[in-house]
Amino acid sequence: MPEPLRCEWAGDDPLMQQYHDEEWGVPTHGDRALFELLILEGAQAGLSWRTVLNRREGYRAAFDGFDIPTVAAYTAADRERLRGDAGIIRNRAKIDAAIAGARATLVVQQEHGSLDAFLWSFVGGEPHRNAFESLVELPVQTDESLAMSKALKGYGFSFVGPTICYAFMQSAGLVNDHVTGCLRYAQV
Repeated sequence: MPEPLRCEWAGDDPLMQQYHDEEWGVPTHGDRALFELLILEGAQAGLSWRTVLNRREGYRAAFDGFDIPTVAAYTAADRERLRGDAGIIRNRAKIDAAIAGARATLVVQQEHGSLDAFLWSFVGGEPHRNAFESLVELPVQTDESLAMSKALKGYGFSFVGPTICYAFMQSAGLVNDHVTGCLRYAQV
């Protein structure tokens, strides 16, 4: 029986295939889930998604399940604890970005009601359904990801450039960028 047709980036790694088949591009809601994904996408900067995905459970343990108020209250001692945690990417700037992002999320929640409402506002609350036939057609950023990046930076987030924001939009299902021949295209 032939292998199902997937977006090429899933490759032959079972973890990447599972992520592709079950999570990537599925509209995601809830502040904790979106905060986690935003932090993990930022952690990917300069690395592969496979690297981050292999450490996701380590991140969840190290960052208290991405509980936003808990992460926002992290101290210098927590930063040092995280710098010594082999289960995550121990880059100081990325650790600081996660903590600052939690603090910024609290402000976004106060001003917009939720991180969910704020992030989804960049696509009018509904996923954009693209119709790309191959990966080479996918943009690396869009006007929406540029606007999201600018707004997030305005709140104090970092590692949220327009390319990272577009990758976040793809993974969180704000856009459906499964190629048209992919088994998941019509499903999400």
